[in-house]
Amino acid sequence: MNPNDMQEMLKRTEQMQSRMGDMQKELAARSFEASSGGGMVEATVSGALRVVSIKIEKALLAGEDQAMLQDLVAAAVNAALTKAQESVGQELARVQQSMLAGLGS
Repeated sequence: MNPNDMQEMLKRTEQMQSRMGDMQKELAARSFEASSGGGMVEATVSGALRVVSIKIEKALLAGEDQAMLQDLVAAAVNAALTKAQESVGQELARVQQSMLAGLGS
């Protein structure tokens, strides 16, 4: 491999790393929502896998079944986290694939 090819490959690698960093920031800013209990509990998480908000219907708060409420909150949060993980994973895989294809050119 001649020095010009090596420099071009290094340049492309740096560009890929920059694009991946930008993509991770963009994905972290996205929101993912899920609900449980027929929509009585809603959870929103970020692409950085952080809980952003939890909404609980007042009717559930008036009830005395603490265990059910805890289960519904956990289910909604876990479902939202799963959506976020799947979406982020798919997007990063797509970007990586396109970048690797660019290195082969």
